[in-house]
Amino acid sequence: MLNQPTVISNQPNLALKRGARLDSLFRGSTYLTAFIVFGSVIGILITLVIGAYPALQKFGFGFLTSSAWNPVTQDFGAAVAIFGTLVTSTIALIIAVPVSFGIALFITQMAPNWLKRPIGTAVELLAAIPSIIYGMWGLFVFAPIFADNVQPWITDHFGGLPFIGVLFDGPPMGIGMFTAGLILAIMIIPFIASIMRDVFDVVPTVLKESAYGLGATTWEVVWNIVLPYTRVGVIGGIMLGLGRAMGETMAVTFVIGNAQRISPSLFMPGNTISSTLANEFTEAVGKLYTSALIELGLILFLITFVVLALAKLLLMRLEASSGQRS
Repeated sequence: MLNQPTVISNQPNLALKRGARLDSLFRGSTYLTAFIVFGSVIGILITLVIGAYPALQKFGFGFLTSSAWNPVTQDFGAAVAIFGTLVTSTIALIIAVPVSFGIALFITQMAPNWLKRPIGTAVELLAAIPSIIYGMWGLFVFAPIFADNVQPWITDHFGGLPFIGVLFDGPPMGIGMFTAGLILAIMIIPFIASIMRDVFDVVPTVLKESAYGLGATTWEVVWNIVLPYTRVGVIGGIMLGLGRAMGETMAVTFVIGNAQRISPSLFMPGNTISSTLANEFTEAVGKLYTSALIELGLILFLITFVVLALAKLLLMRLEASSGQRS
């Protein structure tokens, strides 16, 4: 009896080929999306440079140090807007980071289970409030209360102190850089707190329980276990909040006072890059005026890029140092 020929099925080979094609398609699509983001950033930068070229050509680097802003004489400078942006963002971080850390710590480490979800939902709802609502609340509700009750007390008790007294000097107007920074802090707290809460939740329970078993307190567990394990996510959340604070427009425009001058007092009116663009872009007449405003946008773009780059370098140094210690 003759042996029957063995028929080898091609189905496994076809499946492998189809899987290879799908894998190539997936790899190509991921590269495409990555390059779309990169190309968009480069395109925005090129557009800003082209639009800001007349102002760059006329003012040069003096644009960064000049506090002048006179559309009549076509004399423009970015010092006031840069100063206001950095000051209000710094105030926002000083207020928001400890509050966000406390919220995330309470939700993940101390709150009973029945209370975690309501507090987490309430914090996240703050992120859903439009920025213009924050600005209106700050102007019509917070600013009068602050001017009548809080600012005079702060000026009376701290205005006469050496070195720091100048920060709390000025008439009680309610609006100013401090008010803008406080409103920004309220706006970025949901973002920072949510990220901190999420990264605190990924810490392995066995690490925390081991520390408790060795007699560590809650603060010692957080400081020595939770924070070192999640520092990358924590710093990333802080940088996200900082970027949100630097780019905020409408809320700041309502409460900062929109004054083109630099004052050492936090209670005095000022301006930021975003508020300057919001106030004056529709009124810009002439090529140089518009170019100066676009250059402000370019400066904000570069400031944000530098801040994120420094944050990345900090994370890399932390990773390197932790590797050496281990």
